[in-house]
Amino acid sequence: MEEQAKAKKTIQGKVVSDKMDKTAVILVETMQNHPKFKKITRHSRRIKIHDDKNECKEGDRVSAVETRPISKDKRHKLYKIIERAK
Repeated sequence: MEEQAKAKKTIQGKVVSDKMDKTAVILVETMQNHPKFKKITRHSRRIKIHDDKNECKEGDRVSAVETRPISKDKRHKLYKIIERAK
C-alpha cells in the first residue's frame, strides 16, 4: 500500500531575535473567538526556527515550515522571507 505523504504545516511570524547562530526567534500571533462571551482574544507564542544561512534580520516577516527535531527547542525551518524590515 502506498503511504500518503503528510502535509507539513507552515506558520508565519515576525522575527524578534536573530542573535543566535543559525537560529531566529519568531513571534506567532493568533486570534481566537471565545465560545461563550464572543470576545476575540489575541494569543502569541515565540518559536525558534532554524535559519541555516543567517538570512533573516530582526523585524522581518517570515514563513517557517515544520521539520524533524533539529535541537532541543527547534522544530521549524525557515521557508521564505515574506517582507523585509524597513
